[in-house]
Amino acid sequence: MIKNLDSIRNIGISAHIDSGKTTLTERILFYTDRVHAIHEVRGKDGVGAKMDSMELERERGITIASAATHCTWDNHHVNIIDTPGHVDFTIEVERSLRVLDGAVLVLCAVAGVQSQSFTVDRQMNRYKVPRIAFVNKCDRTGSNPKRVRDQLREKLAQNPVLLQLPIGLGNDFEGVIDLIGMKALHFQGDNGETVAESEIPAEYQAEAEEAREEMLDAVSMFSEELMEAMLEENVTEDVVNKAIREATLSLQMTPVLLGSAYKNKGVQPLLDAVISYLPNPADIENNAIDLNSDDEAEIAIESDPDKPVVALAFKLEDGRYGQLTYMRVYQGTLSKDTTITNTRTGKTTRVGRLVRMHSDEMEDVTSAAAGDIVAIFGMDCHSGDTFTDGSLKVAMTSIHVPNPVISLSVNPVDNKSQINLTKALQRFTKEDPTFQVGSNEAGETEIHGMGELQLDVYIERMRREYNVEVEVSPPQVAYRETVSQRSDFDYTHKKQTGGSGQYGRVVGYLEPFSDDEFEFVDETKGGVIPQQFVPSVEKGMRSMLPKGRKIGAPVVNVRVIVNDGNHHAVDSSQVAFEEAARGAWREAYDRGKPRILEPIMRVNVEGPSEFSGAILTTLMQRRAQVTGQQEDGVLSTTEAEVPLAEMFGYATALRSATQGKAEFTMEFSRYLPVPNAVEEELIAKAEKAKAS
Repeated sequence: MIKNLDSIRNIGISAHIDSGKTTLTERILFYTDRVHAIHEVRGKDGVGAKMDSMELERERGITIASAATHCTWDNHHVNIIDTPGHVDFTIEVERSLRVLDGAVLVLCAVAGVQSQSFTVDRQMNRYKVPRIAFVNKCDRTGSNPKRVRDQLREKLAQNPVLLQLPIGLGNDFEGVIDLIGMKALHFQGDNGETVAESEIPAEYQAEAEEAREEMLDAVSMFSEELMEAMLEENVTEDVVNKAIREATLSLQMTPVLLGSAYKNKGVQPLLDAVISYLPNPADIENNAIDLNSDDEAEIAIESDPDKPVVALAFKLEDGRYGQLTYMRVYQGTLSKDTTITNTRTGKTTRVGRLVRMHSDEMEDVTSAAAGDIVAIFGMDCHSGDTFTDGSLKVAMTSIHVPNPVISLSVNPVDNKSQINLTKALQRFTKEDPTFQVGSNEAGETEIHGMGELQLDVYIERMRREYNVEVEVSPPQVAYRETVSQRSDFDYTHKKQTGGSGQYGRVVGYLEPFSDDEFEFVDETKGGVIPQQFVPSVEKGMRSMLPKGRKIGAPVVNVRVIVNDGNHHAVDSSQVAFEEAARGAWREAYDRGKPRILEPIMRVNVEGPSEFSGAILTTLMQRRAQVTGQQEDGVLSTTEAEVPLAEMFGYATALRSATQGKAEFTMEFSRYLPVPNAVEEELIAKAEKAKAS
């Protein structure tokens, strides 16, 4: 058990797809003696990278599920989570960053800030995670670390500061110049395991001195001690490192380091920077909601191993020995054979087997103190549950879960597949909150997710892991409905059937509301609707949200204001006011000029400059709004917003138009109204489906 919090670092490796995260993690494990041979992504040598333990990951050459490991560097214990880069698996990044103290944002030295870089940056900002930027692939033709630094400032609103300069670029990339120690670093040996320090080459001396001054000026803005040292011309490495650490922890600065993980260059200085600049658990302020207080007040959670246990379950896996629950211990000490309580359900569980994860391998431990990340077998819980030793009733703030934007209907081909399909869906929905299951009007099972790739992977996993054969329908877009103007209602629900009847009257209006999915506002006065019936009015209104009246899509972005009404001393009841609310909704919704909304995706297409015109054409054919296009010699990057409905089959069209040399990524951006012609088609389709 590690009790010295200063010696712990919990970091995530996050980036846009294909920026080299898993390759970087493989090198980190090699240099920290956690693996004894380097293996590459895609498993070309029949082994594959350590962190891509799933067969599908090795086949496709992508990370699908985040994987945890740990290593030791400079007498510090480092917990690492390697996360996926593809937006379809963004929940893996989300829940990892929720429990990590710091992160390494990996960027390609050629492509720079890409579409998924924006998403990762937003997630880091959401959880206030300090970060280091690592500009990878400096050995590629067209690499330009200074341009990437500028993009960090312009596109992500970061304050990036270069701590290194490259010695050569592209095929000539040899090593880096350390601007703090003013020395050249070369990486020697068969796998770059030896870091050789030397004088800065004469041809780089002037550039290095200029870059160092620029670096010191930027860092001194956050440190009076460094500023004084500069005035006295007594700048030491310790003073600079201390200033960089303080600015990084306060999220005022992002240190930028360079290298090429694939060519084994620049990884050891990055590890040094992780230890020097990223926080230990005690540096981070963690709060939990006190479930015993009426107003759910926040209380501080201290990284103290001697206080009562508080731990968060952030990831679930169904392993060979049952459910494996990944836990971050925030306070106290979690020990084997002790009992912990799920504060959501109140159920207690004995901690049986406690393990540290090394990708798909497990190492048994007897206890884990505050600040550590471990896994437990045999827990019955959900992702996001908080556990304590029973003396506290608190809940850690939950993990942000984005809404699915695409769905498929899946039909098992026989009874055996039906039974196994149920098992598979139960497991996958428990593991992944963005993977959801429902049914359509025809009674078919529907799976919902973040993109085609995610659903494709789960269908393939059903086949391989559960022997499930299913027939799959074409992808369906997750449309929404909303109102476009204010609409008043004055509805009375009156029913007399002998004895006491039903009576309730609600008056008010509904209007467009952009800030949230739905808001209910009670503005009644004088008890026209008794307070005990107001929740029934809201319940009745909310019951109408799952199915809009145009195409049966869920209703969003609506606010309901109830400002008047009436009740009867005998006939009014909760049921009566629920029915009155539903009638009022039906009355007002149709007059509110409802519109159908469609998901708009942020699309980023990269390819050779010679195909930039062809790329633009493929997008314009899909109702795209081009938001930016950049050409940098050989590479063209086009950014656009495109309706999801138009993106099915785009990969094939793009390959055909660019001889297979371009690639694209997309992520959900927002919902916008569909054009009138598309709306008419959707209404006709919905009516036809209803009639059949």
